[in-house]
Amino acid sequence: MKDSDAITLQTAKRLRAIRIDRDLTQAQVADKAKMSANYYAKIERAEVRPSIDMYERIAKALKTSSRDLFPF
Repeated sequence: MKDSDAITLQTAKRLRAIRIDRDLTQAQVADKAKMSANYYAKIERAEVRPSIDMYERIAKALKTSSRDLFPF
């Protein structure tokens, strides 16, 4: 596994944990971040690598900082 794959997977796990902690559904986060629920689900499954801008929108939707999303 490449380092970038490991980071993507760890970030996806953090997103899911934060979302669950906030008692939000994937659809709610996606709506707040202005993306499709299907795309957000792919992010949480580490199937896609969104842009930094997209991660920033997700962080705002989760009411957290983008720094909290990344494992570095």
